[in-house]
Amino acid sequence: MPRGTFFSDFAVDQSFTSMGRTVTESDVVQFAGLSGDFNPLHIDAEFAKKTPFGQRIAHGMLAASISTGLGQTLGIFEGTTLALMGQTFQYKGPVFFGDTIRLRLTVESTKASSKGGKGVVVFRSDILKQDDSVAVTGTWTVLFRDK
Repeated sequence: MPRGTFFSDFAVDQSFTSMGRTVTESDVVQFAGLSGDFNPLHIDAEFAKKTPFGQRIAHGMLAASISTGLGQTLGIFEGTTLALMGQTFQYKGPVFFGDTIRLRLTVESTKASSKGGKGVVVFRSDILKQDDSVAVTGTWTVLFRDK
């Protein structure tokens, strides 16, 4: 029996918030190696000191990637997700080394499939820092099974 949430159990404005995860220098270095994105803003402390941020920042896509893992800790996707249909991201503020981020998903809309047995849920996604500021916002569009 799936442990996730079925399509018909979602309601508009319902929110889910994950636990936190601290972004480390090791995370950034490994992501740079994996992605090939060696922008000095992420990996060169001397260069980053001279930017408006005054220090290195994590890749925006690293924060977004971590958020997908944090989403899995919510339990709502376990065994009931049929497809991740799309994601959007807007970068609102930097994630610094040592920041702790968490994911908040809020149901924006639901639409049952005309074929029955499934439906699409659109979530607003907010990646929040430890001070509750939004670092990244966007949407997740997910196809779920129904009961």
